[in-house]
Amino acid sequence: MTQMHLNYGFISSDDHVQEPPDLWTRRLSKSTWGDRIPHLERSTTGAEQWMVDGQVLLGGCVARAEALMPDINQGPTRWDEVPPAAYVPAERLKVMDAAGVDYSVLFPTVAGLAGEAFGRLQDPELEQACVRANNDWLIEEWGAASERFIPQCIVPLWSPAATVAEIRRAVGMGHRGVVFPGVPMELREVPYLGEPEWDPVWQVCEELDVPLCLHAGGSQQVPYAPTPTLAEALAAVMTPVASSAVVTLFFMSRVAPRHPNLRLVFAESALSWGMIHLEWTSHQFEGDGLSHEPWTYDGVRHEGYELTPIEMFRRQCYFNGWFDRVTPFASYFGADHILWSTNLPLATSTWPRTQETISHCFAGLSTEAREQVLWRNAASLYKL
Repeated sequence: MTQMHLNYGFISSDDHVQEPPDLWTRRLSKSTWGDRIPHLERSTTGAEQWMVDGQVLLGGCVARAEALMPDINQGPTRWDEVPPAAYVPAERLKVMDAAGVDYSVLFPTVAGLAGEAFGRLQDPELEQACVRANNDWLIEEWGAASERFIPQCIVPLWSPAATVAEIRRAVGMGHRGVVFPGVPMELREVPYLGEPEWDPVWQVCEELDVPLCLHAGGSQQVPYAPTPTLAEALAAVMTPVASSAVVTLFFMSRVAPRHPNLRLVFAESALSWGMIHLEWTSHQFEGDGLSHEPWTYDGVRHEGYELTPIEMFRRQCYFNGWFDRVTPFASYFGADHILWSTNLPLATSTWPRTQETISHCFAGLSTEAREQVLWRNAASLYKL
């Protein structure tokens, strides 16, 4: 990558690419996998949906691109309705320029907002093939199109060793972050997140100096809802807050204490709930037996935790905002631990009012803190 160049002073730390219909059908062997390959199917109503190995993907949607639609409340139902800026790099660059975005950190969509979709597949070889095809495509189609795109890989979950191998392969190709489902044991039978079997995954991220990105929505979310519109509304509201369990899990399962150089990005987390949650977690932590329980890692015995959850967060974590008022949270988390995004092209995106939203949310913030949140933190995190 050439030296970073800023025209607008904004690196969007959480945007999504819409995978095209032929991504996997072009790259996976039809003779080997047949209709198990991820593909679009048309229903009797004329709507299209993604399928893999007999499972419906993306909640039965053809795409998540509501922010680019004429009516944000009406998403596309067929591929020919999907706006090109959702899946064509050159068209996305035009929207980025209109929104005042210099660089865009890329997350998946069909593969799961947190890369969780293929983790549910029970066939390790099919999971591996789908993941590798996705990671190759993102580099070849988006990474090669412009250095303004920051690719991040997804990973197989069937084996921590397979996870490590794909991280090494993908980062070697040019991926700059690792998208990881925050609660993998919800998806398939794998070790609990805090078990030592996962340590090589955290270690390789430390070694390669790439962030582990835990996108909201990759774990179980809301209870039963009797209507589709209620289910959709509940999911939209609860998605950021669902990160609270993931934040706590990485702290209290001792992943963060054991791996102080592992940088954790809680994408699409928002900011407001985080302050309340960290206050409560730290308060509860002080009186909890876990905080004083001895533990051993790498031959060294520790007499409880050396840092509180708030201190661990300020050492190695980042929250991602896109609509919150930044000033009160910058003083609490530290401006150097907040990222900002447009969340394109999802329905919750600030597009087409991205700059208006920034002006409103950053009111009263110092120039130095504003630059940290809008671009300096992301530039450091992704080594731009």
